[in-house]
Amino acid sequence: MNGAARRGRRSVSEHPFDEALRLAKRGKRVPHEFVLDALAPLSPTTRPMFGCVAVYVDNRIVLILRDKPTATSDNGVWLATTAEHHDRLRPDFPRMRSIRLLGTGVTSWQNLPADAPDFEEAARHACELILDGDPRIGKIPDARGPRTRKPAKS
Repeated sequence: MNGAARRGRRSVSEHPFDEALRLAKRGKRVPHEFVLDALAPLSPTTRPMFGCVAVYVDNRIVLILRDKPTATSDNGVWLATTAEHHDRLRPDFPRMRSIRLLGTGVTSWQNLPADAPDFEEAARHACELILDGDPRIGKIPDARGPRTRKPAKS
């Protein structure tokens, strides 16, 4: 048994749309499912994250799909990017903004808000950029090694 299985954690899905299919079987709606359809040529995989659906292409996380009843201003498609790419992405996504749930400052992750009038168009454009291999979208998640406890203060 591997370490992840002993800890009860699931690894990244082995087959495309595994998490999306699990949600559908439980009667839950996959948020913004059209995004998965648009990325289908890349065989994306999905994984639950923060009560949302994280979308991976190969070993890179590219998007998070969110549609929750709380903090609705952060519903939409979250772009995995870095602050260095924000200015170059803004012409493509004029309504892109930082994720409010992550604090008051500028966040590396950016949101294409679901309540924007051009939401679906913007989300589909993000998918086109991902399909084209645009380096501004997508991150390789940090590898987390064994966690060590900090020594207790005496």
